[in-house]
Amino acid sequence: MGLLAPTVLILIGLVLYPFFYAIWLAFSDKTVGSPGQFVGLRNFIYVLGWPQFGTAVVNTVVFTVSAVSIKFVLGMAVALVLNQQIRGRNFFRAFLLLPWAMPAFVVYLVWRWLYDPLSGLINYVLIDLGLVASPIAFLSDRSTAMASVIIAHVWRNFPFYAISFLAGMQTISQELYDSAQVDGASRVQQFRHITLPGLYHIIGVVLLLTTIWTANAFEPVYLLTGGGPSDATMVYTMLAYVAGMLNLRLGEAAAISTLFLPLLIGLVLAVTVLLQRKANA
Repeated sequence: MGLLAPTVLILIGLVLYPFFYAIWLAFSDKTVGSPGQFVGLRNFIYVLGWPQFGTAVVNTVVFTVSAVSIKFVLGMAVALVLNQQIRGRNFFRAFLLLPWAMPAFVVYLVWRWLYDPLSGLINYVLIDLGLVASPIAFLSDRSTAMASVIIAHVWRNFPFYAISFLAGMQTISQELYDSAQVDGASRVQQFRHITLPGLYHIIGVVLLLTTIWTANAFEPVYLLTGGGPSDATMVYTMLAYVAGMLNLRLGEAAAISTLFLPLLIGLVLAVTVLLQRKANA
């Protein structure tokens, strides 16, 4: 019992206490510089009346579903390529980790420069190729801001999918593919009946973790758009930051985060149930 005491204390200090303290903040009128008093559901009622809150819910779902889907497809495609006997395979495997290993701050500032309408490389290439007549304000236009943030986020994080899937493919016996090839199975059939079933558990863990990480992503929005233009990229993490760090209203910021707990739990349960059904099919 004594051996478990340090672990229990660390768990209480680093996980349980901050979690329940945040819940308490959501039911208080705590602001920076004041102790705060219990106000019941007032913060929740106030936050639910914000037009920004509804926008943040929709943007968070769009951002999470779109980014996870693209990262999954792109990561699986890259893993399939790097699992083949190609020249320089080890170099490409190592090079693949570069976007994921770089600090998020550096990555998104580089993408901010790439998107710049005056000096950005993307606009320069598009104009030079004659694809557009004038520069595009990717991060300042409501029609392109969210897509631009998603692309930057996908570029930085898809290597985690690729490396995870590639590691799983390495554990699948080559004899299964050889037997399927002898039986006349195509590459698509081999992928469907051998590769995917062999990766179900890894896919489940990766999607579960990255769904949580993506829904809680803060750096891409904060560094690229700050939630703009006109709340086009205002996700819930950015809304909580604005309420808590800029407006110094910690109770309302905690209420925003608490209200999103059911959404995050729902996303996680949906992914878990879907993969469990697929594995049992």
